[in-house]
Amino acid sequence: MKHLYIGGYGDGILTAGAGLTPAPAPSFLAAHPALPVLYAVGELAEGVLQSFSTAGGAPAATGRRPSGGDSPCHLAVHPSGTLLAVANYGDGVVSLHHLDGEGRFTGEPIVLPHTGSGPHPGRQRGPHAHQCVFHGDVLHVPDLGTDEIRRYTLAGEPLEPVRLAPGMGPRHLVFSGERVYVAGELDGTLRAYAAGDWRELFRVKASGADGVVYPSHVDVSGGRVYLLNRGPDTIAVFSADGDPLAEVDSGGEWPRHFAIDGGTLWVANQNSASVAVFALAGGVPGATGEIIEVKSPACVLPV
Repeated sequence: MKHLYIGGYGDGILTAGAGLTPAPAPSFLAAHPALPVLYAVGELAEGVLQSFSTAGGAPAATGRRPSGGDSPCHLAVHPSGTLLAVANYGDGVVSLHHLDGEGRFTGEPIVLPHTGSGPHPGRQRGPHAHQCVFHGDVLHVPDLGTDEIRRYTLAGEPLEPVRLAPGMGPRHLVFSGERVYVAGELDGTLRAYAAGDWRELFRVKASGADGVVYPSHVDVSGGRVYLLNRGPDTIAVFSADGDPLAEVDSGGEWPRHFAIDGGTLWVANQNSASVAVFALAGGVPGATGEIIEVKSPACVLPV
């Protein structure tokens, strides 16, 4: 890892050791797979996207355009480096943006609106696209509002969505081998599915703590599944088959996102204005005592 970039609901992108680069509410970041280019959403009612050159370490703005929807909360770059996808939480719109050979936005975006709802009275009155994940040549979009994994071709053509349990509220997912792990924000679960036919393999509680649990980000490393839980403010660790292995304090309040690089894990604790640093010993996060102070962090990106 050369740099750690931190985005959130403040007024810029923090580069550890290099200061703050101004940007409006950069709540999620993504890196180009081959170029020193960083992308950020601007989670505003009239959503924006920004691109930055990171050739000098600290991001330098190179481009800006509308996200195509309300409150963009996630974005991802296709491994080819030619396409960027954005999830707009507020209205559920997904948009696709072409990238040129320098990683800059080019051409007209493809805007993909959606309709639908779910049984939760307050959170599922309409679609809420929450994440974009490229897997092969298919874009997968967990929609918290409609209890679906929306799917599209790289040209933006809709494929049959995967319909999940009513009221689950899928937030983030991760592919790992022949499995897909999905964090259910509204029902407090971690579920695994077969990657081919989306047959449910298991469902477990996201946390062993009492009270309401709102899972946020999920990822896989070293054969283990890591899941953040807001409410109890913990990092839960599971085996690939869903066996609980450990659950430790996130080092702050309202953990929204984490990243793993080698033997280090960073947690963005949104409500305590801090990123906590952990060492992975035997796969279990152990607090190092190191804290990075940053306003309302929502995303950590080691590059």
